[in-house]
Amino acid sequence: MKKFWAMILVLAVALGCLAACSGQPAEESTTIRIAALKGPTALGLLEVMGDPQGPDTYDFTLAGSPDEVVGQIVQGAFDIATVPTNLAATLYNKTEGKVQIAALNTLGVLYCVETGDTVHSVADLKGKTLYNLGKGSTPEFAINYLLRENGLDPEKDLTIEYASEAGEVASLMAGGQAQLALLPQPFVTSLLGQNDQVRVAFSVTDEWDKLDNGSTLSMGCVLVQKAFAEAHPQALERFLEAYEDSVAFVNDEKTLPQAAEYSEEFDIIPAAVAQKAIPQCNIVFIDGKEMKDETEGFLQVLYDADPAAVGGAVPGDDFYYHAD
Repeated sequence: MKKFWAMILVLAVALGCLAACSGQPAEESTTIRIAALKGPTALGLLEVMGDPQGPDTYDFTLAGSPDEVVGQIVQGAFDIATVPTNLAATLYNKTEGKVQIAALNTLGVLYCVETGDTVHSVADLKGKTLYNLGKGSTPEFAINYLLRENGLDPEKDLTIEYASEAGEVASLMAGGQAQLALLPQPFVTSLLGQNDQVRVAFSVTDEWDKLDNGSTLSMGCVLVQKAFAEAHPQALERFLEAYEDSVAFVNDEKTLPQAAEYSEEFDIIPAAVAQKAIPQCNIVFIDGKEMKDETEGFLQVLYDADPAAVGGAVPGDDFYYHAD
């Protein structure tokens, strides 16, 4: 009997040594501080928020606009943030390469909405007053680029009024104080349900694609602090896997009702609106080389139009997490 237990002990020690020597030791559970914007990026995270799996703890902060979290990202208060793609490039330049992007999470979700029936394309915006959101973020630079490509000067040929966040613009349209605006999903769907006089005038994505400039309108991305990625690579990979699964969860019509319930639970948008809006939100998960290729093309277009759109320079290869 003693020989039997001795053999068991030897075997256990051997297996332990084998596990330790076979690769990196298992990383302990990690608390990850995550900022998400109330819109498609937060909707893509609904399963992670509502039914978290694995050893890690996710500490979420939901914000109405990028301005609410930019300072904290620069200070390192968030490990991960879902932000406009051009803002990620700007933060990369501002922090001298201390942030990276790990995935694209939102493609074109921006629409021009109108009370009336006078606007059907970008060219029709001449002489109008257009409400927009997020000065300094993708909606500003995307529409300015489209205006110039359509022969309009954003500063002379129309008036653009900026609001701090999409909810404010939607409220102005719903109440009739604004007649024309740019809005992302899911706010478009919500607005159409509140005011039946409002119509979708055109899709910004469709107008972008007409230009055939070799780029994709890559609206949003997953930003990660480089220091966090280096210190907690396994926790980051677990989060990205969970995020990818969550994107599949919200895009699956079978699990869409549950995703919509999570949306209401976390005070993003009501469940009834979420169920209609999510399929229109272009929520994706694109990483690796495809992420790098699509992002580089988009940022180059913005840079060529206005270097300030990406913080003065197109980011280098180290901007892309595991893109080789």
